Amino acid sequence: MAIYLTEEDVKTLLTMEVALDSTEAMFVAKGEGNATNKPRYRVPFPSGSLQVMSASLPPLGVTGTKIYTSVKMQTLFHLYLYSSETGELLSIIEANTLGQIRTGAATGIATKYLSRKDCVSVGVIGCGYQAKSQLAAVCKVRNIKEIRAYSRSETKREAFSHDMTSTLDVDVQPVESGEHAVKDADIIITITSSKDPVLEGEWIKAGSHINAAGGNHWMRRELDQTAVRKAEIKVVDDLEQAKIECGDLISLYERGTILWEKVIDLAHIVSGRQKGRQSPEQITLFESQGIALEDIAIGAHLHQLAEEKGIGLSLPA
Repeated sequence: MAIYLTEEDVKTLLTMEVALDSTEAMFVAKGEGNATNKPRYRVPFPSGSLQVMSASLPPLGVTGTKIYTSVKMQTLFHLYLYSSETGELLSIIEANTLGQIRTGAATGIATKYLSRKDCVSVGVIGCGYQAKSQLAAVCKVRNIKEIRAYSRSETKREAFSHDMTSTLDVDVQPVESGEHAVKDADIIITITSSKDPVLEGEWIKAGSHINAAGGNHWMRRELDQTAVRKAEIKVVDDLEQAKIECGDLISLYERGTILWEKVIDLAHIVSGRQKGRQSPEQITLFESQGIALEDIAIGAHLHQLAEEKGIGLSLPA
């Protein structure tokens, strides 16, 4: 019988460890050709938009679709999970928390495979709710000792830093500029909805790893051209989706500065088909759009955990 999981159910069941394990295994399956991802498409209507993204993950026996509406500053997410063997509905999952944590988990896996193993410092630009899971994931895969956080809002960056210092047991310092946040940082995170670059290439030191996780629309830019060009290794969560949504890369491709053939799918690195970082001095870049396979992989594990623990509302057949 299918089950319905609320946001509270998801918060009860889902940990960052589960999300990281699920996401890493998914990228292995994707890299081995055992998973299918379909890029997001948007359906506009007068007061907002409907957005749909689908995927199948046969190794876990699931396929599904995440659907969400954005209307008047409110976004509502639902994941529909089906059996890939019988086609039966398995779960409907309220997916705001799921989406937040899976976005962080993707950054965590990229950081595990692309950053230097001796990284200890993080600079983050953006202090919204998505930034919390970004830091939580990175701190799970690297022994982080220092974090600097910047938001245009002083109140927001102060509150965020206080909260995350307590949550992560790592010193998180609010700073007054993006440059101060990322200067000399081993790992850089941008998690904004900016249409104009918030990270400048001249701020980035050799050997750093960049996670650009805020832009999922071709009109958004988080990195200036110098920052993108300085990254010798450019990686995305899905190449076909990046060609549609990744403003940082699309803008340079249109200028003839980069070739898509030189951009690597993270799945190929995680599965061992291609190399990632090859020297301590290289700058690496992960451009995260957020893909349906991430939702499906974590959703499958949530469904399993819910069944084991008897959590969720049974839906009529």
